[in-house]
Amino acid sequence: MAGLELLFNCVSNSLTCSQDALICFVHWEIVKSGYKCMGIGDEPKDGEKKTELLPSGWNESKELYALRYRSNDDKSNLLLKAFTVDSSLIFNLMDSTTEKVTDLTVNLSEYVDEANLHTFESVFKNTDELTAKLKSSLLPSKKEERQGKTEKKTERERASNLRDPDSDPLLIPTRGPPARHPANWPDPMAPFAAGGADLDPFGGRAGGMIVDPLRAGFPRSGFDPSSGIPGVLPPGAVPPGARFDPFGPVGRHRPGPDPDHMPPPGYDDMFM
Repeated sequence: MAGLELLFNCVSNSLTCSQDALICFVHWEIVKSGYKCMGIGDEPKDGEKKTELLPSGWNESKELYALRYRSNDDKSNLLLKAFTVDSSLIFNLMDSTTEKVTDLTVNLSEYVDEANLHTFESVFKNTDELTAKLKSSLLPSKKEERQGKTEKKTERERASNLRDPDSDPLLIPTRGPPARHPANWPDPMAPFAAGGADLDPFGGRAGGMIVDPLRAGFPRSGFDPSSGIPGVLPPGAVPPGARFDPFGPVGRHRPGPDPDHMPPPGYDDMFM
């Protein structure tokens, strides 16, 4: 009960009913749990400071009490609300860290002696039982606070690990250079798409405006200009992939002309 007597003496002149005295007791149990009071109402206000005392105006309404608390390490916030229903006070406590809401109904006559409302030594009854109820049913335990912080950290880490940067619908995909096909592979473009390769700064595709029979998608003879032409061009004289028009017999095994394909001299001279 250390500290509760000082708190009670600070507010005893403003106590007007059993609800006020019980709120004072619950407030001190929250302070002992590692919290300070920030103010009244649901929303924070400018200039608020953490304090162990009850704020000004805390008991203006006897039907609804609303107090806000913040942990000493500033990592957790509590919102306490208490409703008067007949001879009972119903407490609701929301913990912003674990997003958990707890509640407790307390019979006023069991724990407060309204006849001795301004005497600290006799105003509270069954304090040990009341403290046990508050700790088991209303106040956040240290274990829950640590667990809530750990779970939130784990969720953030899991979300970070599962996040795929390529899945962002607003991400503009990077564009790499167009694929280059080896010289002997069929060109994926239509055989009559003449001139398209002139727009390719990387080259490696079909010819330009001149249709190249060796690169237009038609069957090829297997002749590779870069291998050279025996007796005419050494190997490497034609760069790989360059357009090349043969200017002589290609290969060693091409058949020569037929000796009988030309008429003999003077065959049409009737006087010979």
